[in-house]
Amino acid sequence: MTTSNYATERETTEGKVFTVTGGDWDQVVSGTDPINDERIVVNMGPQHPSTHGVLRLVLELEGETVREARSVIGYLHTGIEKNLEYRNWVQGSTFVTRMDYLSPIFNETAYALAVEKLLGVTDDVTERATTIRVLMMELNRISSHLVWLATTGMELGAINMMLYGFREREYILDIFETITGLRMNHAYVRPGGVAQDVPDDAIRKIRDFLVLMPKKLKEYENLLSGQPIWIERTQNVAVLDTTACVALGITGPVLRSAGLAWDLRKTMPYCGYETYEFDVPTHTDGDVWGRYLVRLAEIRESLKLVEQALDRLKPGPVMVADKKIAWPAQLAIGVDGMGNSLEHVAKIMGQSMESLIHHFKLVTEGFRVPPGQVYVGIESPRGELGVHAVSDGGTRPYRVHYREPSFVNLQALPAMAEGGLIADVIAGGASLDPVMGGCDR
Repeated sequence: MTTSNYATERETTEGKVFTVTGGDWDQVVSGTDPINDERIVVNMGPQHPSTHGVLRLVLELEGETVREARSVIGYLHTGIEKNLEYRNWVQGSTFVTRMDYLSPIFNETAYALAVEKLLGVTDDVTERATTIRVLMMELNRISSHLVWLATTGMELGAINMMLYGFREREYILDIFETITGLRMNHAYVRPGGVAQDVPDDAIRKIRDFLVLMPKKLKEYENLLSGQPIWIERTQNVAVLDTTACVALGITGPVLRSAGLAWDLRKTMPYCGYETYEFDVPTHTDGDVWGRYLVRLAEIRESLKLVEQALDRLKPGPVMVADKKIAWPAQLAIGVDGMGNSLEHVAKIMGQSMESLIHHFKLVTEGFRVPPGQVYVGIESPRGELGVHAVSDGGTRPYRVHYREPSFVNLQALPAMAEGGLIADVIAGGASLDPVMGGCDR
């Protein structure tokens, strides 16, 4: 029998239970003599404000120089992927939206596209539903980049940027609340379409936002781009070239800031992105400064996409016609902003008994998905967000696994930090824009 160096074990009525100890920390510090080596091992996180959630970095320092950096994850593990195996396919949207909580629409859309591919109804999704998905994703990309700009500004000393970034994000969250009833964790994009149509007052709010946001972007640039401290803290800091990005599987703005114009909306289009006019911003320096410029440019491109999507919104259904998959009646939000409206309930109850029974079975049991497995990748604000979905022919997923960009991109942190200053760990880590809810899921 072998024993673990990191966890003691005992048998219980539920099976073997392991008690995890601080073995990793003991092992790291045991080989370091802080007096003779003039090195010290410190924890940054998991409660540090600059670790973007609950990320723990174990840093071995020589003075202010980082000699070794290790990322320790798992402090925000929610078991979402495992939970999906115990819920029907539609209920899965409610779980996956909570993973990367800064870009919930992307989590939902990737999942819905995978389920639709398994069902073989990809081409049956209505034009209006697909356009709404693009509209919502691009608004979500802007709001996510605004949070990155706000938090990174705060961490590098630009407190005003923190206030401005969240101020503009509120406009988008208000739009989301008008459309979905919720500011976050919407479960709005469902297999087969979207939960409900976009109301007219939301369209007006989006039009107003399209006028407001370009002016605010110029304010951000006036505040940061010529600021000497911002330039010193970002230029030639945490450099990661194209070769390193490809070797580590890094995608998104980090890869594009190194010069490679890899964007799944262009290279492997989905949701009709090939029919939209937009550019893929790149930079060549591969540093924090380049990632800042790329994300600002991406906000501008997303504004162009939102405007095009608004112009394409033609009247029509927002759910597939197949009643074995679609809800029998159009969903609607109640007066409390949650649940179903009385009109929606009355419509269901007023239909035939067969329709009511079908609606009951669809909501409680769910539809069956033919056996098979698919992989669908989309371009989230942090890079390639992929869904590997497996069905055994039942009403619940056999397995759903996410290729989460925050998880993959964190591999780059040691490569960016080692040999640099501890202050640059903050800038480099922030420039990856990791969201630990997506990383740990």
